[in-house]
Amino acid sequence: MKFFTRLIISLLLLPTLLYAQQYPNKTVKIIVPFAAGGPADNYARFMAQRLQDELKQSFIVEDKPGAGSIIGTDFAAKSPADGYTLLMMSNTQTVNESLVQNKPFQLMRDFVPVAPINYSDLVLVTNPKVPAKTLAELIALVKASPGKYNYASSGNGTPYHMAGELFKSMAGLDITHIPYKGSSGARTDVIGGQVDMMFDAVTTMNEFVKENKVQALATTGKNRSAIMPQIPTVNEAGVPKYETTIWLGIMAPKGTPPEAVTILNNAIRKIISQSEVKDTWAKQGALPLIMSPSEFNKYLDADIAKWSAIVKSAGIKPD
Repeated sequence: MKFFTRLIISLLLLPTLLYAQQYPNKTVKIIVPFAAGGPADNYARFMAQRLQDELKQSFIVEDKPGAGSIIGTDFAAKSPADGYTLLMMSNTQTVNESLVQNKPFQLMRDFVPVAPINYSDLVLVTNPKVPAKTLAELIALVKASPGKYNYASSGNGTPYHMAGELFKSMAGLDITHIPYKGSSGARTDVIGGQVDMMFDAVTTMNEFVKENKVQALATTGKNRSAIMPQIPTVNEAGVPKYETTIWLGIMAPKGTPPEAVTILNNAIRKIISQSEVKDTWAKQGALPLIMSPSEFNKYLDADIAKWSAIVKSAGIKPD
């Protein structure tokens, strides 16, 4: 009797075991709902190459930017739940759960968490033409001329947008938000002087700070950035308790086989735990985030709740 019971259990588990042995057996797409050249795109390409090496199958990146990540995220949500379409996401998606009411998807309803990737601080930079050398001087300048100055972001709901709105709310400032379709365009116009300032990831803005193309006034983490130790935090420089970061992660359409999620999570955790990867990212200002799918699920729930409270208390609206 026990033999037949074991046999039945084995037969029931056979499809799962076969799937796990075969996955992935064709190209896996990583959808990036942001413009090329930004942190999400850059790290998606980095991870695609490493996952390809680790899992011996092609991983490709497809950029589908627009509408503050809504277009690409919706595309991923409507893709087959077979493990061969993934979403590179960030706290943009957790913000949009409360900021954007009429989305065609719900993050925690239509996706399953796979794994987080990394996080980094943002840095507030101004075009050198802006006559402020410190954060305190910038705050005084803006308060003296309400509505005169503007800041760029990579779109509604993105970490750059929310960092700006949180700064405005906590410092009591009137600064006009100018949303772009991606961080590259926003960055270009701040450097070119078309826009006064922006919050941007230290991982991408650091080189422009070094070249004096922009002026860095403050970073957004709890502590000073390891790659910009000379720059004070916003909290240090005049806005107490201010803190925000940008983080990246991978999700998959709801219904994706758990075996695929486990395989991907294990591979991602192995990759981002490598000393070579950690050293490379540290030089860029990024730190790995290592979690199981269930831990990442709790992290996402907490981040959605956090930003929902901020959106409500600060009265933030999409432009």
